[in-house]
Amino acid sequence: MIVADALTKDYGDKRAVDGLSFTVRPGLVTGFLGPNGSGKSTTMRLILGLDAPSSGRVIVNGKPYREHPAPLHEVGALLEARSVHTGRSAYNHLVALAQTHGIAKSRVNDLIDLVGLRDVARKRAGRFSLGMGQRLGIASALLGDPDTVILDEPVNGLDPEGIHWIRNLLKGLAAEGRTVFVSSHLMSEMALTAEHLIVIGRGRLIADTSVDHFIDMASAKRVRVRTPEADRLHLLLGPERATLGPEPDVLDVHGLSTQQVGDLAFRNAVPIYELTPQQASLEEAFMNLTADAVEFETLGTRAEIAA
Repeated sequence: MIVADALTKDYGDKRAVDGLSFTVRPGLVTGFLGPNGSGKSTTMRLILGLDAPSSGRVIVNGKPYREHPAPLHEVGALLEARSVHTGRSAYNHLVALAQTHGIAKSRVNDLIDLVGLRDVARKRAGRFSLGMGQRLGIASALLGDPDTVILDEPVNGLDPEGIHWIRNLLKGLAAEGRTVFVSSHLMSEMALTAEHLIVIGRGRLIADTSVDHFIDMASAKRVRVRTPEADRLHLLLGPERATLGPEPDVLDVHGLSTQQVGDLAFRNAVPIYELTPQQASLEEAFMNLTADAVEFETLGTRAEIAA
């Protein structure tokens, strides 16, 4: 479990993390989201003791990371896939890490197979592709069989098969009761992998909730209606509530639930062939709820979000 309490970090006059409090619980894949410059990387460094907080604190599995006598057995982390000795082979890199914690070489061999690096295990890591480097970084994170796993952009450079593999791996780790904390900019992947979200912007907490609730918060009530009497239902609803779609029998209804639309149609004997709630995607929800927390904004972004 990871518990942050009023976590704050200043770099000179720049506040990167501002009073951040949250709990990452075991048994779930928790996604960590935020725009560029939101403080995600700094927060992860604070969790791992790579930076000291200006105030507040963060504990992992009951104590600060630095106080764990054998941290690889407590927390496995991937923050930078290229943080390996480029002259070492993948095998020797993992063996060197294992020896610092008394981990058997058999564990190294098992992880090389798990992450799919058997064919290149004896090759220099400096020649690895980005995807192969990611697999080696994930093997390093899992080396100590930790209760808590922290991964920053773990699918970077992976092909579709690799992305599918990491998705199932993360879900499997959570199902074993581990704490899994994953930062990613790939909203479509987070929607398929994470069950819970912690979202920050400008170093502050924006949301700490389930994926479904996060999407619901950003989704205005919209209903797709298909009826052979679209014109009549459009008049009943009024132009402020309904828009005729490009298909002659389809209406886009705003501000009403499916039940409200269905009840109105029933009372007026309007036949309904389809009544489907329209929900925002995770990406749309993220853009809507973090629009005011974007530090680096391209021209037109706000207009696109407002549209």
